Amino acid sequence: MEPKPGPDGPLSDVEITQFVSLLRRYCSHELDQWENVKTQTPYGPVYVMFTRALPPEWPAEAFRDF
Repeated sequence: MEPKPGPDGPLSDVEITQFVSLLRRYCSHELDQWENVKTQTPYGPVYVMFTRALPPEWPAEAFRDF
């Protein structure tokens, strides 16, 4: 049996499934037009943009489906 990832380790398959489910709920019920978020990681800040519109000049293929 493999050890369960800790809070600082990689996400398990169950956690990924939960993350995607919560993200969909957030986008369906909380997101109005856009939201910009910054979070710290051991490798530096990560900037995340949620938007209901495809950014100008960005191809839809640049995004991964969840």
